[in-house]
Amino acid sequence: MAHTTTAARRYAEASFALAKEEDALDAWGRELETAAGLLGIPEIARYIDNPAAPFVDRRRVVERLLGGGRVRAQVENLVQLLARRGRISILPAVAAEYRRLLNEERGILEALVTSPAPLDEADLDALRRKIEAMTGARVEITGAVDPALIGGLTVRVGDTLIDASVRGRLERLRERLTDSAR
Repeated sequence: MAHTTTAARRYAEASFALAKEEDALDAWGRELETAAGLLGIPEIARYIDNPAAPFVDRRRVVERLLGGGRVRAQVENLVQLLARRGRISILPAVAAEYRRLLNEERGILEALVTSPAPLDEADLDALRRKIEAMTGARVEITGAVDPALIGGLTVRVGDTLIDASVRGRLERLRERLTDSAR
């Protein structure tokens, strides 16, 4: 996993540098997301990464999916490079790391809000405003669902985790009770 993360980071950093030179940061971001959405499907990624399939055939699949002006030539070249190296499966991680670099460049923090049920836009917007007030930075929120939380929510901003979930409270209570019993 660490190797995949490192590789994705390196590809994203190289892509970011090229995009910056071209003054096309947003376009690269959109096109990497498009490529990751099309080629990140597990069945397609497995086929493209399969060394038993002739590379010519795998290359054609990439060309068909990304051709027709869906992505610029440089993005397609990156994807073809990943395909040639059997690394297409890391493309979604490359796109995510690129988005993180873009947000960092713009001073935007990413926050992951996890709740036991989907939150509506009004709740996410209120949370975004609260986190912005706490951090003093612009915040981009992504919502996730984890029914195991029982109630409440967790918020992860960078390395900081705010656990306001019922599951978290129960775990902390259990720890205090076992510590006091010793």
